Amino acid sequence: MVKKTLRIGTRASQLALWQANWVKSELEKRYPDLEVTLTKIKTQGDKILDVPLAMVGGKGLFVKEIEEAMLRREVDIAVHSMKDVPTIFPPGLDLRCITEREDVRDILILNPGVKSFRDLRQGARIGTSSLRRKAQLLHLRPDFQMVDIRGNVETRMRKLTEDDLDAVVLAAAGMNRLGFGKQISEYLPADISLPAIGQGALGLESRVDDEEINNLIDFFNHPDTAHAVIAERALLARLEGGCQVPIAAYGTVSGDELTLTGLVASCDGKEFLKETVKGHIDEAKQLGTSLADSLIIRGAGKILNEVYGTETFNANKEDV
Repeated sequence: MVKKTLRIGTRASQLALWQANWVKSELEKRYPDLEVTLTKIKTQGDKILDVPLAMVGGKGLFVKEIEEAMLRREVDIAVHSMKDVPTIFPPGLDLRCITEREDVRDILILNPGVKSFRDLRQGARIGTSSLRRKAQLLHLRPDFQMVDIRGNVETRMRKLTEDDLDAVVLAAAGMNRLGFGKQISEYLPADISLPAIGQGALGLESRVDDEEINNLIDFFNHPDTAHAVIAERALLARLEGGCQVPIAAYGTVSGDELTLTGLVASCDGKEFLKETVKGHIDEAKQLGTSLADSLIIRGAGKILNEVYGTETFNANKEDV
């Protein structure tokens, strides 16, 4: 028997509400007798807007309070941007579905006086709070001045004029979902800006023991996207990555083959390690872990140890 009500926990940002409402709409289409409601929950990440994410804890900032509400059985599922989801879940909760990806690329919104990325002036001021984006752009253009910006998509777009910036870097997925596609000046290919882990995909988190709810939402899972994101997240888990270090990964699936590219860089982009591996989709997790190990051996361990202030990552292969 179909459950009569399903409660979605979500952040209250414009993009989070779009995502939760999309899930709500798809559920109602599939189950006409099901009432789906949204519960808006303010997370720690929503409360701290004047500090770069790298300085306030990174991963988990946008999910913890929603997970607590699920454990208290105040909501049934959570809808997350996959790039916000930590690799470890509280006991009793798990990631049930990964949805089909939107456009995975980063994009630029350029000052009206700038024609393209290639035309950005010497010392151009670029707005982003992402260390991943900063490192990759500085690797190409060490002359750039990177300016921290936080807030929702519209707030960050306004910063272009408010902070006298030459360009703002955002994710294509959020722009497209909110109807701002026409304001995109240029798409950045993955060889210039490798995406964040899980970028463009949504994740549905639920209680492990709630079989009824889990059966209702299983249709959201998109196998190709799930394989790719599982590989990306395995790399992230092995590197213990958060927002404090520039880590990126992007997986693509063709038939039964998964191609995964991973990146670890220093915050200034001077140290820069990137590698691509291929394997069978059934080995997605192992592929991500082995790519992370390879990056560690090549020098990523040194970068990570310096950022984390630990000796966790030993470059000797037998210790990896």
